[in-house]
Amino acid sequence: MTGFGDLWKLDATDQAALVRRGEVSAAELVDAAIARIERLNPALNAVVHPMFDRARQAAAGDLPDGPFRGVPFLLKDLAAEFADEPMTEGSRFLAGYVSGGDSELVARYRAAGLVTLGKTNTSEFGLLPTAEPELFGPARNPWDTGRMTGGSSGGSAAAVAAGLVPVVHANDGGGSIRIPASCCGLFGLKPTRGRNSLAPHYGDIGNGIVHEHVVSRSVRDSAAILDATAGATPGDPYAPAPPARPFAKEVGADPGVLRIAVMTGSMNGCDVHPDCVAAVENAARLCESLGHRVDYAEPDVDWEAIAGLFSDLWTGMFGWTIADWSRRLGRKPAPDCFEPWTWRMYEISQQVGAADYLRAVQDAQGVARIVGRFFEDRDILLTPTVAAPPLPVGSFVWTEETRRPARRAVAQFSSHTPLFNLTGQPAMTVPLAWNDAGLPVGVQFAGRYGGEATLFRLAGQLEAAQPWQDRWPAIAV
Repeated sequence: MTGFGDLWKLDATDQAALVRRGEVSAAELVDAAIARIERLNPALNAVVHPMFDRARQAAAGDLPDGPFRGVPFLLKDLAAEFADEPMTEGSRFLAGYVSGGDSELVARYRAAGLVTLGKTNTSEFGLLPTAEPELFGPARNPWDTGRMTGGSSGGSAAAVAAGLVPVVHANDGGGSIRIPASCCGLFGLKPTRGRNSLAPHYGDIGNGIVHEHVVSRSVRDSAAILDATAGATPGDPYAPAPPARPFAKEVGADPGVLRIAVMTGSMNGCDVHPDCVAAVENAARLCESLGHRVDYAEPDVDWEAIAGLFSDLWTGMFGWTIADWSRRLGRKPAPDCFEPWTWRMYEISQQVGAADYLRAVQDAQGVARIVGRFFEDRDILLTPTVAAPPLPVGSFVWTEETRRPARRAVAQFSSHTPLFNLTGQPAMTVPLAWNDAGLPVGVQFAGRYGGEATLFRLAGQLEAAQPWQDRWPAIAV
């Protein structure tokens, strides 16, 4: 058995197995995770709201007999409502807000036996592909603390990469699971639209572009947690067909011969860093060596138009976000409650009418049809996850002097992920590469709508062929 001091190296599946066998108690797991958070978090700023007393009380009590009973866990401080705990979404505007009850997803995490130790850092309202809110300061990448974590689930990714806990909640409205997982050397899957419910507060967010799940080190943790949380609640607007069998059973199953299309260029005309191109090309060769059929192809879509309609959707959605919180909080938005970038986006959102937003929805649905037809002849599309290795902290800071280059930097860095938020397809980033500077460079695999099973089979095969779980940043060890 792994020594008590090495529990942090185990994934959630192995930690849960120790608890079931009585070799370690839930309280011991929780205390060990809290000790690591207290030791490492000052350098990482991943956890912004500790819940240690509640976690210790839960671990000492009668936990649900779920598949992850006693395993320490964290929630991203965005959309995940935990009863009687604050939620800020990285913004001063939510000062003083305390959740009145659990969101459906949190209730399912609890039923699975996960013990929540706190909440993790995110950009304000998840707007940026980093986690550097003015409210809490930047989360830092465990592989190089001068680099960003990616975002917006950056605190979640930093926590897993440093071994604070084995798996952490994350959500994704344009890449916010996949981008930080790539930057921190983790596995991150964005499920099919509607696979996890947004109840009770929301049916969908932004016409279904926001999806919930986790970031993890192991593929099997991601699959088994999705088994524990997936499924619609009454009244949900989307309900993808349930899987033929548990996702956990797909990990290690033979994926067969997959038809994999490869795209190394940008989806918006920006340059792609050579390290990211090389990571995709090496992943393609690995897939070929595993018996898959690989060709270079991409959907026949207008990438510039997609960038524009995604921007319209996001802007309209953000206007709704502030209107919704204003109604819930009983306070009016004002510039001093927001970061400059956020406030500027809110001002722009006030110029987006209902017709503009619904036209963007229509155009997004048209893109989904084109991309859907592309996947009739292929099982997988392989692309970079991001267009550059992790950038220095502060690369996206907004001032009057930097606002134009900052917007360009954001658009370039995160160009590959939003397409699959528009289409609702599942997509995953897999940590198959590290560059010469020792920074992780993930690659993205997208599958058909409802096709998580295929992705989990492929991910399990890649994990076995080119393992990454023994790679740890120096700060972790």
